[in-house]
Amino acid sequence: MRIDHFYEYWPVIDRPDIEWPGGKRLAVYIGLNIEHYETGKPSVGILDTGACRDPDPINEGWRDYGNRVGLWRITELFDRFGIRPSVLLNSDVCKYYPRIIEEGVRRNWSWVANGRNNSMPGSKTPQLRLEEERHYIHDVLATIQTATGKACKGWLSPLGQNQTYDTIDLLAEEGVTYVLDWSADDQPFPLKTFHGEIISVPYSLEINDLSLFLNRGITGPEFGQMITDQFDVLQRDARRISRVMAIGINPFIIGQPYRFKYFEQALTYLSRQKDVWFTTSDEISAWYMLNYYHTHVQKLREAEMVQRFY
Repeated sequence: MRIDHFYEYWPVIDRPDIEWPGGKRLAVYIGLNIEHYETGKPSVGILDTGACRDPDPINEGWRDYGNRVGLWRITELFDRFGIRPSVLLNSDVCKYYPRIIEEGVRRNWSWVANGRNNSMPGSKTPQLRLEEERHYIHDVLATIQTATGKACKGWLSPLGQNQTYDTIDLLAEEGVTYVLDWSADDQPFPLKTFHGEIISVPYSLEINDLSLFLNRGITGPEFGQMITDQFDVLQRDARRISRVMAIGINPFIIGQPYRFKYFEQALTYLSRQKDVWFTTSDEISAWYMLNYYHTHVQKLREAEMVQRFY
């Protein structure tokens, strides 16, 4: 078990420049959370007073709207703009919603493992022991690979990026090359591991419908404006230092009609912009690993910022 930090401090102004394919400066991807929630277990909900009920038709029905209706509204929008989302997938979705997997495979969606489901115990409960977590991660990855026909290269820990000190090493053991858990940067960066090579790819808790609508009470128009404002500033910044923009969405949140309208408007705005790489987190990671990972690790060593990179 590690006891040090998972990565070194390296300010963005001190790094060698990154260029995305075709000389693009800004990479944009959408993280589409597709999840399963177990019946009878407290989970995210729209009515807190009902969260401990068993059964809980209010909150469970509200969440199920996403997979039954909201997702397909979003899918039609992605089809129109030619967007391949990075699907942050609970492996239980493969069991309970095979129709979703079927349509995602047909559209060549990018699959990112997001744990088994989102009704597991949170960080205030005892964490999994090492061998339990190793088995858990292997089972999640194997289930998704069997259902989709593709091995996941990325991982987002479930329940608010809930990790242990062993998670990164166990993921690298399984061949995972990047995680979305650390919202620490506008660029990918190397993580320390005892096994193989693994990086962080930017994900956003700010441009994320779940945290914004449920925790901050913003409106649909405000969310749409936040997406375009985020894009405008990152596009300007990227003229000097390249960037990644991540948009996190949940079908039971943004798939609601009165919110979806403004998400659609924001994507329409983004689709009209030039010199932007609309991509997936898989492709961002692969490009960085191929072209920049070893150079960045070497620069860190030369700066004597780390004793060694695992």
